[in-house]
Amino acid sequence: MTTSQRYKHIIAWFSENVPIAETELVYTDPFGLLVAVILSAQCTDKRVNMISPGLLADFPTPEVMAVSNSDVIFEYIRSVTYPNNKAKHLIGMAQKLVSDFGGIVPDDVDKLQTLPGVGRKTANVIASVVFNKPAMAVDTHVYRISERLGLTTGSKNALQTERELVKFIPENLIPKAHHWLILHGRYICVARKPKCEICGLKEWCRYYKSKLIC
Repeated sequence: MTTSQRYKHIIAWFSENVPIAETELVYTDPFGLLVAVILSAQCTDKRVNMISPGLLADFPTPEVMAVSNSDVIFEYIRSVTYPNNKAKHLIGMAQKLVSDFGGIVPDDVDKLQTLPGVGRKTANVIASVVFNKPAMAVDTHVYRISERLGLTTGSKNALQTERELVKFIPENLIPKAHHWLILHGRYICVARKPKCEICGLKEWCRYYKSKLIC
């Protein structure tokens, strides 16, 4: 099976069986999602969804958050991972949004990455989810699933995985494909013991085929 054929079959399966694939983070506007994604680094969406509504109720805009301080923000987010760093990032992000972007979340991946706490993965999430741009965010789930399925081969880092995926996935499907992969990794192809017995992608999965050979 060629790489192109593998992509074709896997995309077709997801399109038919998972027609709706969206972020599990709860948000109401671009700023709210940006806050939630920053909080979600190495933390579960479930935990973030418990915290972000209260935080955003009191700090609903960059302008309001920008005049606060990290000690105050810390008290709202203390149950997430790395709350000290994230509190500082949120304040810095809000201040830069106000000073450099008029309080508006930019739709450009490079501009997004100038914000404190925003790396390429976070920038791609915002660009694809909010602005429906063909940006492929690669987290640990996407990285793992891409290798197991055979969508990538020996990728050394997230950027290499991203570049390989966008070569084969049609532009209009890239925003949804990120969620296909992350949700599949979260609930089916889990890290320690993938649930191959209930996976609909076995026929085209390199990892599953290797298990059969062994």
